[in-house]
Amino acid sequence: MNLSTAFRSSRKRIAVVGAMAGVAALTLTAVSPASATSGHQPASAKPTVVLVHGAFADSSSWNGVIQRLRHDGYPVMAPANPLRGLTSDADYLKSFLKSIHGPVVLAGHSYGGAVISEAAAGNPNVKALAYIAAFAPEQGETALGLSGKFPGSTLGEALNPVSFPAAGGGAGTDLYIKADKFHHQFAADVPTRVSDLMAATQRPVAASALEEGATGAAWKTIPSWNLVTTQDLNIPPAAQRFMAERAHSHTTEIKASHAVTVSRPDAVTRVIEQAARATDGR
Repeated sequence: MNLSTAFRSSRKRIAVVGAMAGVAALTLTAVSPASATSGHQPASAKPTVVLVHGAFADSSSWNGVIQRLRHDGYPVMAPANPLRGLTSDADYLKSFLKSIHGPVVLAGHSYGGAVISEAAAGNPNVKALAYIAAFAPEQGETALGLSGKFPGSTLGEALNPVSFPAAGGGAGTDLYIKADKFHHQFAADVPTRVSDLMAATQRPVAASALEEGATGAAWKTIPSWNLVTTQDLNIPPAAQRFMAERAHSHTTEIKASHAVTVSRPDAVTRVIEQAARATDGR
């Protein structure tokens, strides 16, 4: 080996040794006694936020809220709501909640509020409920009855009923919002390019689900937060206020349509995080 080759080889060895020393130094810094014994306890885990959509929507309606909650460090899940029947939908959500360990903040939009009210009853892991332009029925009450309790809903005239074969025989009726009425009825403060997509991908609700009486009212025993939408044409604002006051909810009002999870995800996130902070003292 000539001197030039030996010199280059030596330089390579020096560079490798230097790099390894640098890595070792970083490693020692990361696990230094000062940091290992600083006395700071790790922050308590934040509750898991479970978001339940309502009729004429799907889980993607929570996308803006999910993005913000995750940015703030919350684990988030948004399961599909079957929209087939209140009891069966609540049972489905109950089974989903069993897969989550630790405290849960449960948020429901629209008909999803009725579902979380029933599903959370008796579940000690659910620490707070958030009703977002949502139903919060008493036992025996129906979504249809509550929306008609006060004037202001124009949903009925915007619906398109579609028959479907029922699993046990006979037929059921699915309800869709007519595409040409969707923007005005459901999402007036959402850009039309977005609401047109929402109309095309809307999930129908079985009419029987809106007529089925609630068997649980978790808001009686679990603290609740409520976002009332004052421009709502699906659930009249007066009906929302009535349910919020009855539940002794921490209530916020906002000038928004029924599709507030899409048009104002910032406001929705604030309400959910208020509920979440109340569960862990932050």
